[in-house]
Amino acid sequence: MDSLKTDIHYLFERLTGISVSTQEQILFSILLFIFVWLLRKTVNKYFIDKLEDYKDRYFWNKTLRTATVVLALIVLSRIWFGIFESVGTFIGLLSAGLAIAFKDLLVNIGGWLFITTRKPFKIGDRVQIGDVTGDVIDIRLFQSSVIEVGNWVDADQSTGRIIHIPNGLVFTVWQANYTEGFEYIWDEIPVLLTFESDWKKAKKILTNVVNDKTISLTKEAQRQIKDASKKFMIFYHTLTPIVYTSVKDSGVLLTIRYICQVKKRRGTEEVVWEAILEEFAKHKDIDFAYPTTRYYDNKIEGKEAITEKR
Repeated sequence: MDSLKTDIHYLFERLTGISVSTQEQILFSILLFIFVWLLRKTVNKYFIDKLEDYKDRYFWNKTLRTATVVLALIVLSRIWFGIFESVGTFIGLLSAGLAIAFKDLLVNIGGWLFITTRKPFKIGDRVQIGDVTGDVIDIRLFQSSVIEVGNWVDADQSTGRIIHIPNGLVFTVWQANYTEGFEYIWDEIPVLLTFESDWKKAKKILTNVVNDKTISLTKEAQRQIKDASKKFMIFYHTLTPIVYTSVKDSGVLLTIRYICQVKKRRGTEEVVWEAILEEFAKHKDIDFAYPTTRYYDNKIEGKEAITEKR
């Protein structure tokens, strides 16, 4: 059998002028391409094509294509150029090539390990990762999922979109956790009054309103801060609401600053605003300010005509 194989090689060499070693290299190269082609077809048919999410199909198709190309190049280098004579060197470089091909995959796995051990966020937390803000609803091996809040919807309420974030981003993109250890944030409500308004009375009204509507939250926040300070360097000397006074072009600005629950900011703000409107309606000497433009017509004799446009 071996002699027949040798005779065939010798005959083929005489007819084509291709040496026996080159013939073997060509044969192995053809077999390699067939193997890679069959491997890709098999993986696509039984695994990738069954994925329902088209984004997942695209990702795994791209990963498989890159991995098989790297594998083929390494093996071809071994066949044609005799590189990697040492089995250990060959395996090491093959592993390095596969690591490059699966770089994103490995980084995402590393991100998952970081998330599960260090716990920068967990399911149920409200987080901001880069430009995406949402509530974490799932943490998997390669990606985490959040249900988006904000964006085109006002006051941090849900948009209904689920956004999948690769876990590897925890190493390259900053993250903000709204609820870790402390489920409250500071919120501010600006109230702009005319210069003619009794701003001192208005400030007392705003102080009473915000204390009445948020004081219970402050007590709970104090308890949570005490617990959170055991893990983080968090210290607040006071958590009671406060009203700041400043002057703007259009009037006197009274800014209410208070503590509220992260996921109830809009509801709390609504309660505070409704109470403000009810109280201000009882006082004729308190008016909201808004941008106005005044036009003066000096052509009218005997008097100055003033037209105010709101």
